[in-house]
Amino acid sequence: MARLKLPVPPVPPALKPRPARPGTGNGRVGPLDQAAEAGITVVDWIDERTSLSGGLRWMLFRKVPKGTNWFYTLGSAAMFAFLSQAVTGVFLAMYYDPSPTHAYESIRYVTNEAFLGEFVRGMHKWGSTVMVILVFLHMGRTFFWGAYKYPRELNWVIGVVLLIMTMTMSFTGYLLPFDQRSYWATIVGVNINGTGPLIGPYLSDFLRAGPEFGATTLSRFYAIHMMLVPGLIAALIGAHLYLVAKLGTTAPPWIKAKPDERLTESEV
Repeated sequence: MARLKLPVPPVPPALKPRPARPGTGNGRVGPLDQAAEAGITVVDWIDERTSLSGGLRWMLFRKVPKGTNWFYTLGSAAMFAFLSQAVTGVFLAMYYDPSPTHAYESIRYVTNEAFLGEFVRGMHKWGSTVMVILVFLHMGRTFFWGAYKYPRELNWVIGVVLLIMTMTMSFTGYLLPFDQRSYWATIVGVNINGTGPLIGPYLSDFLRAGPEFGATTLSRFYAIHMMLVPGLIAALIGAHLYLVAKLGTTAPPWIKAKPDERLTESEV
């Protein structure tokens, strides 16, 4: 019995490629052209209903001052490091068990048995150090370039809060392997926080989830590290980028603005 071969469904009119410009391709339309036109049609359909292209053009296509160099990419590098931490953290959370009896065993399983587990954990572990270094370098560049001055004071304040949130995320993540080193180092860190004026003792009790280290301490650190701090960092990064796009960036301090020749001639 012969099999009936069903015809291929036709391409919808909205996804059909537009007519080629004269002199390009000799009128031939290949699969890549159809795929490109389909992608353009989908993007146009979304943009017609959301108007996202205007916001993207406002964010990406803007003037930059003379003398801009690679030091200005430290902020973008820090943001990329945060995205890397978020992605690798999600994969680690699929295997991690935030309980005092299974936390260390789950980390051992990820490192030694899970597929690419050692690589993902290494990316997350060393990526946290890279992120802290990049944030400090970015803030140092901002300070020595004088980019914290008017009208960018609010952006500087947001950057300081982002630095604090980054250090908090590193501190809370250090306990999660729950080995001897992370356990006792976290006790020392929480006790240091407890010596702070006024809110120090209350902060220590909040981090420990009680007066002493207990079974709920690890869950408290995991919740802060996995949900609370990353959400705050993502929101503050959004506000930070908005102010950067709105106010622009400053030129290096050694770049002097040239006076307008017409104004010089009028003064003479």
